[in-house]
Amino acid sequence: MKKGEFGFIGDIATMFASIPHNGFEAIGDDCTVVECGNEEVMVLSADMLVEDVHFLRFASSAEEVGEKSLMVNISDIAAMGARPVATLLSIALPQSAQGEWAEGFMRGYHKASEREGVALVGGDTTAAKEHITINVTAIGRAPKSNIKRRSAARIGDIICVTGKLGISSKGLVDIMFGELDSVAAKAHKRAQARTTEGAWLGAQSEVHAMMDISDGIASDIRHIMEQSGVGAEIEIGTIPTDYDLRYALSGGEDYELLLTIADGSFDRLASALYEATGTSLTAIGRITAGCDLRWFKDGEPTDIELEGFRHF
Repeated sequence: MKKGEFGFIGDIATMFASIPHNGFEAIGDDCTVVECGNEEVMVLSADMLVEDVHFLRFASSAEEVGEKSLMVNISDIAAMGARPVATLLSIALPQSAQGEWAEGFMRGYHKASEREGVALVGGDTTAAKEHITINVTAIGRAPKSNIKRRSAARIGDIICVTGKLGISSKGLVDIMFGELDSVAAKAHKRAQARTTEGAWLGAQSEVHAMMDISDGIASDIRHIMEQSGVGAEIEIGTIPTDYDLRYALSGGEDYELLLTIADGSFDRLASALYEATGTSLTAIGRITAGCDLRWFKDGEPTDIELEGFRHF
């Protein structure tokens, strides 16, 4: 039986555990963290986008793919409470994507980088036989005290999310049915990272654990639970979405922030975040003792079998 993506990652982490980390944090969070003096840290993350897995060339323009490639990577920086400052970009292009497509991709990548104030400082280009493959290493900086980890959730914390969920997953379904210009499809093709919100939340001591939502709540909340050694209860009626709950709970690529905050701090933080950024914060559950994930509907336990997006 296959272990799946996270079993494979776990094996890799175990394999490399005996090698000195040279000041870098081990595998397990959205980014690795390294101290760089003056109570400041640097955070680094790498991610890939593969044609026909993460984007469809017939459905997205080269510029849209370029913008999305930058945004989904700096989302990991935001999820750590840091500010993105630079990227390294490596891209493998088949002959059909060289020239005009590549130029359009770089226009989109530049547009998003300029908007976010993120420098492109290196990378690599190579040929591919058939499919486009894009790899981005994202780099951020933050005060050491601002860094938020998946392992920091505490029993009694309120579980919260920014914005609304499910639009990207619904957009992918629209695209597969030929609705390329629906509101949801456009949102799927142009991912947005919560960079301003991530840095703001990083500066709030009441925020404990945080990560971005890339694989759906049903999957991503489990990462916080496992890293923090806690359980969780979620009220599905409070999930902020304009679509069927399945898109919000088990769909991927929302790139909203999933966080836990100290009990009693929600009202103040939600109000202050909205005032500072215009982004909503919604309470959807609570961190509990134990290790179980329990779902509730209108305050009553409900049995639902949900998994987030699976890469393997």
